[in-house]
Amino acid sequence: MGYLKPYPDTRYHLADYARGSRPVRGRQEHFNKAHSSLRSVIERTFGVWKKKWRILSKMPQYTFKKQRSIVLATMALHNYIRRHPSRWDPEFNACDADEASYVPLVDENPAAEDDIESDVGDVVGAEYMSAVRDSIAEEIYMTRR
Repeated sequence: MGYLKPYPDTRYHLADYARGSRPVRGRQEHFNKAHSSLRSVIERTFGVWKKKWRILSKMPQYTFKKQRSIVLATMALHNYIRRHPSRWDPEFNACDADEASYVPLVDENPAAEDDIESDVGDVVGAEYMSAVRDSIAEEIYMTRR
């Protein structure tokens, strides 16, 4: 597999789209906006998860197997609590209240994402992921027309 990176040299961050300087145009911008939005949701989820389950922020020196079990257990508990909103939880409620004012962090060096490709996979993997990205971009573009 590989890393599904955004298109380079194309608007990316949600803040760029929120400013409303111009509407989203073309397949690449539609893909980048969707990628940025999904990334924001993932970052927010991990932030809430690590805030709720503090052991994840400073994982003790357990074996890899035990660390994996801790991650899976906290993930299951996290999802259970989220799926059963009748269960009052102060940490989740605080994060939910913050959601309206949440602004995702903007990378100081968005070009650094281009470097991930060389760290993650080979040329074949990069070409494959580029084709996957193009296919997804086409689907997004066609559904939003």
